[in-house]
Amino acid sequence: MTDRLPAPVRKVGDSFKSFTPGQKAVTIATVLALVIGGYFFATWAAKPSYSALFSNLSSKDASAIVESLQKTGTPYELANGGTTIMVPQDKVYDLRLQLSGEGLPGDSDTGYALLDQQGITTSDFMQHTNYQRALQGELANTIKSIDGVEAATVNLVLPQKDVFADDANKTTASVLVQSAPNKPLSTQTVGAIVNLVASGVEGLDPTNVTVVGADGKILSSGGGQPLGTGAESGADSQTVAFQNRLNASLQNMLDAVVGPGHAVITTTAELDFDQTRTTSEKYSSNPSVAALSESISREAYNGNGTGAGGVLGPDNIQVPNGTGASGGNGQYENSNTTRNNPVDKVTEERNRAPGTIKRLNVAVLLDATTAGAVNQADVQQLVSAAAGIDPTRGDTVAVSAMAFDTSAATAAKDALAASAAAEQAAKQTAMIKTAAMALVVLFLIFLAWRWSRKAKKRKALTPAELKHLEDMQAALEAQRLAELNAAIPSPAIEAANIVHEALEERQREIEQMVEDQPEEMAALLRGWLGAGR
Repeated sequence: MTDRLPAPVRKVGDSFKSFTPGQKAVTIATVLALVIGGYFFATWAAKPSYSALFSNLSSKDASAIVESLQKTGTPYELANGGTTIMVPQDKVYDLRLQLSGEGLPGDSDTGYALLDQQGITTSDFMQHTNYQRALQGELANTIKSIDGVEAATVNLVLPQKDVFADDANKTTASVLVQSAPNKPLSTQTVGAIVNLVASGVEGLDPTNVTVVGADGKILSSGGGQPLGTGAESGADSQTVAFQNRLNASLQNMLDAVVGPGHAVITTTAELDFDQTRTTSEKYSSNPSVAALSESISREAYNGNGTGAGGVLGPDNIQVPNGTGASGGNGQYENSNTTRNNPVDKVTEERNRAPGTIKRLNVAVLLDATTAGAVNQADVQQLVSAAAGIDPTRGDTVAVSAMAFDTSAATAAKDALAASAAAEQAAKQTAMIKTAAMALVVLFLIFLAWRWSRKAKKRKALTPAELKHLEDMQAALEAQRLAELNAAIPSPAIEAANIVHEALEERQREIEQMVEDQPEEMAALLRGWLGAGR
């Protein structure tokens, strides 16, 4: 049966049969490892790369898309709780076009497409409701297009307009957003969502928009100021940012003076976020400038006393004038001047931006071990100049020196050193294991190579040559034994031991000669056999 097999197969089989049990076990384990590794590699290489076909799908759309994919036999995977469908990457665009032709995913329940379903018999209430749903869907789709927002839901309260109502209810909105995992929305993004919704709805003020995260945190409470991650208000966030910047600047300066870790600085700022608007008018006139208009009136009277009458007095009683009364001359003069001088008018309007410093308190704590070489008054003066301390504003600076508690730092340093040592030991252990495995593999390879070399050397001699070699070895052993018996007279037991040792040594020499020079030994034997014939 084995004769029918190809020659390479028979050769491999014969080689495997000549293996020792240990070599057979190593060979079988190596073949199994190669087969199993090749199988897993082929499975991994044959698996297609998946990409998102559609995301943020409703259960109805997801079910319809999965049913369509199953009909065509297209492989798919579900992710994000069934709201995202993954398909092979090379089929994404083809499947999107195919499903779009089938009307999937359906968009008839969101956006302004709702208004296309209205008929002439639709009531005013349904028209108002459909418009509200359409507006909510459009706003949600717009918000989802913002980077970092995975899903969004918008709820609007649109009061119906009533011409007979004096006080109309205000329009309000609430937005539920889901951000990317481990990537909360920033304050700027929340503010953008608030203004986007407020600008997209008629009569909606930004202060009436509430934004809530999917984790239940309030991102904007409806006061017009976004809270970012829901932990701080806008004013508090700006105050904390100002204090952090000031602390970092002053800390860098102190580290250069006393060294890192030997000084701690804390600032407490009170900022004024009130927006004020001041309007002032100033008037001034310049006498050297000519008047815009001038009016002069003058009245004069001269009398010689010849008249019989006179001027009227205060009580319409005629006062005699001239000779009839006093016998003298009369004279009257009155002048009036009116000038309209130009007046300079200066109108000044100032808007003070919020965020000015109302009060600033700075506390500096120095390590007593290093503060002895530093003058605290100099440190206080330096910090006051760097922080812009204004005593008239009520600002304060306090500098103290105390002994720092370094137990936590020492423990952390020891833990870090222990962790580094453990990591280094783990690396060394892994390297030793790898080196040991490599040495074992090399040793097995060496054994296999040596065995194959011996097998080749043995196959280089024919059976007749091997028999002649054995006979020659026996003759040489006998000759050596005779020489030893003739050269060394000794008791029988000692001679037997020497002979045994000599035989073993001679045998080793012959084996070594066969191993080292198989071809030469084979040629020598062939010559001996030819000569014997």
